[in-house]
Amino acid sequence: MVRPFEYEWTDDIATALAEAGADASAAYLAGGTTQLDLMKDGVLRPSRLIDISRLPLHEIERRGENLFVGSLTTMEELAAHPVVAQHLPFVREALLRSASVQLRNMATIGGNLLQRTRCRYFRDDTVAQCNKRAPGTGCAAITGFHRTSAVLGTSENCIATHASDLAVALIAMDAVVHVSHVDGSRTIPLTRFYRTPSDTPHLENALRPGELITAVEVPLLPVGARSDYLKVRDRMSYEFALASAAVAVVLDGDVIHSARVALGGVATVPWRALEAEQVLTGATARTEVFQAAAQAALAGAEPRPLNGFKVPLAQRTLVRTLQTVTGVSS
Repeated sequence: MVRPFEYEWTDDIATALAEAGADASAAYLAGGTTQLDLMKDGVLRPSRLIDISRLPLHEIERRGENLFVGSLTTMEELAAHPVVAQHLPFVREALLRSASVQLRNMATIGGNLLQRTRCRYFRDDTVAQCNKRAPGTGCAAITGFHRTSAVLGTSENCIATHASDLAVALIAMDAVVHVSHVDGSRTIPLTRFYRTPSDTPHLENALRPGELITAVEVPLLPVGARSDYLKVRDRMSYEFALASAAVAVVLDGDVIHSARVALGGVATVPWRALEAEQVLTGATARTEVFQAAAQAALAGAEPRPLNGFKVPLAQRTLVRTLQTVTGVSS
């Protein structure tokens, strides 16, 4: 089926914002690694694409104890940056475990944070029941194949998982998204950027129509912090997570002075495991504590018949990651 659309490009941020603000059915185009596929499948049908790849949003700059990353920076560029390797190693690991080198050379940081779910029902427009794609139609995954679906942050309207590896590491770091619109700009903490489905699964984030992510601000890990990103999947490469864990800790001897924990592959949004952090902070680093933290992280899980395995899998993934960063043997 032919679905015509207009294409234009600009190298001026104000022009891009004005064009998008004047047309509610327009969409920004950067790397396009997922967006074009969704258009081909008929899931996305913008009337106009505004190519923003030439906008001056490619910088990576350290400012004090924060790293500012332009939204058009590619995933491979960020993974290769020395500040990331030295001060955010688990962010680097999350990037390198995402997709292929070819895709990482195209995909942008802003686009990665905005990527859509890999739920088969969302991506098949011949399936009528998908509240995320067509609000009010139902959720085919609930009664259909849901092995890879979420167990945290779900609702009766949607159980689709969020696919980004990078967002899991960034949400653990309290990253902040910088956004521009025709009337100015604002910042949104990543912990408040994503929206669980509730009654409105088609509203996935806090962006308003026409807004553009211009940068992501990431606090650097303190000196002496240890971090790791562990991704469990069906195959070793080019596969999305069944469960993943991003962990960063600061140790005082064998006591956990502070901990940051986030989970991926198991939730409708990148999942900050605050309950696990509370268990870990001030505790002695040992496997029994890690197991208690993992149980706390998954306490609110609502598994379904085909994806119940994700609860113990996510718990074991988190325990293993904690063992790795603390040096505690199993």
